[in-house]
Amino acid sequence: MPTQHRLYVAATNQHVGKTTCTLGITSALLARGFKVGYCKPVGQEYISLEDGLKADKDALLFARALNFNLEPAVHSPVILGEGATQAFWDAPVDFSFQQQLFHAGQHFAAADFDWVVFEGTGHPGVGSIVGLSNAVVARLLGARVILIVRGGIGRTIDEMTLALALFRKEGIPIEGVIVNKVLPDKMEKIRLYLGKVLNAWGIPLLGVIPYDESMMFPLFEQIRKAVQGRVVFHPEKMENRIATVVSGSLVETYDLKAHRNILIVSNALRLPEVLRKMMHMAQSQGVSHPDIAGILVTGAEDGHPPVQADPLCRDVIQQYQIPVVESALDTYGAALRINALEVKINTRTPWKVRRATELIHENVDIDQLVAIMSTRPRG
Repeated sequence: MPTQHRLYVAATNQHVGKTTCTLGITSALLARGFKVGYCKPVGQEYISLEDGLKADKDALLFARALNFNLEPAVHSPVILGEGATQAFWDAPVDFSFQQQLFHAGQHFAAADFDWVVFEGTGHPGVGSIVGLSNAVVARLLGARVILIVRGGIGRTIDEMTLALALFRKEGIPIEGVIVNKVLPDKMEKIRLYLGKVLNAWGIPLLGVIPYDESMMFPLFEQIRKAVQGRVVFHPEKMENRIATVVSGSLVETYDLKAHRNILIVSNALRLPEVLRKMMHMAQSQGVSHPDIAGILVTGAEDGHPPVQADPLCRDVIQQYQIPVVESALDTYGAALRINALEVKINTRTPWKVRRATELIHENVDIDQLVAIMSTRPRG
């Protein structure tokens, strides 16, 4: 049987872009004609499936993106959901996490894959409380590791130093580094200086990926959940993506030609005035109509008249099929919740899956990765 390459994609932190990079790498390998398997060995955020089974949400995303049948025991063998670590330390002998990982690894070893890509969890130390840090998991699975790091220099190097120590403790070298979410005007500077540091450490720099704002766009439904709102108009449009959040009090400062997929945040009393201003601004700026992706009405329990009480509001909402959500939070409180929202790639954001693939193809040297993995493991 030909050599099967096992690649473990780890990261220095949460929210660095591990899933995005894993998707892009997997897609790039498939595009080169390789047969590729995927596994999320240890997951935290899970979905409930039929027959009481659970699977990490990233495993479901990859199952849909790569078109394979999701088998939790294979593609998401260990779930550390809420209460799992306490239950483990109450009765460690009742858990067989390593055996579950071994079973998944054996499945892939027997399968006809050229590559198996394992996606790590959080920062390298996540899972240590049950003896399954990312480094331990990579060792148990016989996988070689690449590290995704955030754009920067000093802080990034500090974080890499900590990550390297944990993997070295398990005897696992880092085979390459990808720097993600780099501001476009910092690309060359970071490539130069991180490249120098990594070269001194004997670690290849596989790519530097620019920050892409579209990867951070939430769906209106995600915002609704964050502000604990209820849909009052057009629930079928809650999948609209949100690119710009506009407070009703600042609406006149925006160029409607430059801003699309707008979310208006306003209380009910101010909303009619806000919409009138926006329609007037659109006309004066030569835009047929403002590109409003959603309206969030704040202070919904303050006794304000309902949105549908104003004829203009009703007409604009119906004419342009704008979804509307009401929240009891005031505008400031809603803004805080929206700003704190962590937006990750998921099954409901297919454009992010496509963009992840493009970013890897454009900015990461996959052929170098293939060459590295085709050599004998270093140790």
